[in-house]
Amino acid sequence: MTKITAIIPTLNEEIHIEDAIKSVSFADEIIIIDSFSTDNTVILAEKYNVKIIKRKFDDFSSQKNFAIDQAKHPWIYILDADERVTPEVEKEILEAVKDPKEFVGFYVKRSFYFADKKINYSGWQRDKVVRLFLKAHCKYQGVVHETIKTTGELGFFKNKIDHFGYKNYNHFISKIHQYGELKAQELHANGKTVNAFHIIIKPPFRIFSHFILRKGFLDGYAGLILSTTQGYAVLTRYIKLWLLNRNVK
Repeated sequence: MTKITAIIPTLNEEIHIEDAIKSVSFADEIIIIDSFSTDNTVILAEKYNVKIIKRKFDDFSSQKNFAIDQAKHPWIYILDADERVTPEVEKEILEAVKDPKEFVGFYVKRSFYFADKKINYSGWQRDKVVRLFLKAHCKYQGVVHETIKTTGELGFFKNKIDHFGYKNYNHFISKIHQYGELKAQELHANGKTVNAFHIIIKPPFRIFSHFILRKGFLDGYAGLILSTTQGYAVLTRYIKLWLLNRNVK
C-alpha cells in the first residue's frame, strides 16, 4: 500500500517535461498522459523510464481520471508539467504513504513563479491543490479548475512545491484562452447567458480584487501584470460564451 504512481498530463511541454519527470523520480511508476503534443515532449519523455499514454484532450478531469485508471499502484501523485516537487515535499509524500493516519489524500501549497520572480501575493498566497491521494477514494470532477471528489478526509503538507506557470508570454496567454474556452463551454452547456455586468463590471473588479484586495501591488509590476491578465481571462470567458450562445465560431 506504499507504492506510488506519478501522473504528468502534457501538451507541448518540451521545456518542462524532463525536470518534471526528475522531480517525481521517487515514484514507483510514472505515467505521461499526453494530448498529442506537436513538439518534442514525447521524444524527451522517452529517454526516461516512464509509461506514455496518448489520448485526445476533452477536459482536465477526464484526462486525469483516465490516467488514474491505468495506474498500477494505490497512491497517486498528480504533477502538472510546470510543477516541481521539492525535496521537503518529497519527504512528506514518502512519510504520508507509510502512515497516512486517517487521510485518503493531501493538499500541498504552491510557490508560484512568474518571469523568474516568486509571487508572494496577487491571489497566489493561498494557492493549494490536492496532489497525493488514494485512487480508491478520490476522483476528479469539473471541466476547468478541476477538483477532487473524495470519500474520506484530506490532510495538508507543511512544505510547498514550486509552480513555474510562465513559460513565455504567448504560452501564458494561450493557457488563458484554453481555460476560457473550456469554462465557456461548461457555462453554455448549463444554459448561462451573458449581460453587460459580465463584460463591463466583472473584468475590472477581478483586476481590483487581485491587485488591491489580494495585495498584488506588493508584487510590483509582476503583480500588476498578473492582476490585469486575470481580468482579461474573465473577459475572454464571457466573450467566448456570448459567441457560443449565438453559434458563432
